[in-house]
Amino acid sequence: MARSKEFDIDDVLLKAMTIFWQQGYEKTSMQDLVAGMGIHKRSMYDTFGDKHTLYIKALERFAALQSSRLESRIEGITSAKAAIRLLFEATVHRSEAEPKGCMLVNTAVELSAHDPEAAERANEAFLNTERLMEQLILHGQETGELSSRHAAPALAAYLHNALVGLRVMVKATRDAGKLQTIIDTTLAVLD
Repeated sequence: MARSKEFDIDDVLLKAMTIFWQQGYEKTSMQDLVAGMGIHKRSMYDTFGDKHTLYIKALERFAALQSSRLESRIEGITSAKAAIRLLFEATVHRSEAEPKGCMLVNTAVELSAHDPEAAERANEAFLNTERLMEQLILHGQETGELSSRHAAPALAAYLHNALVGLRVMVKATRDAGKLQTIIDTTLAVLD
């Protein structure tokens, strides 16, 4: 008779996500995962497959959570400029309990050159954020809040690139003033 799972799958996947987010794929051992997830190695393999499959599932969970957070953060904001600023400031003002930086950016840097599946997942999530910015820019251009001197797709690509860079800087510095200056200078393109 098969045993039922003695753990919550969503809970242990979130734990795996946090471990990978903190340590990266290569530096995370199976022992790190087993200890951090609080499950037996056999249960991990039976439930999630191998380490790479678990990583991809954790990355997908991170992307879904990130997208949901961004969208809920700007929900109801009618100013395109204010909504875009909130997207940037959300990168800097994160919970202290969360690892610094962004698991998607970490994945792009660590794995994209040799892991096409991880690269595809990271790029898919990046494109979703870029599309969200493009929608905000188009809205701002339609209402006259934003100039139309830059095409919305080009401006969204530029701003998303700056956001990814900011996600890297959050890991590299604790200088909140510097990070705020980066946001202000980047978003001056919207004026």
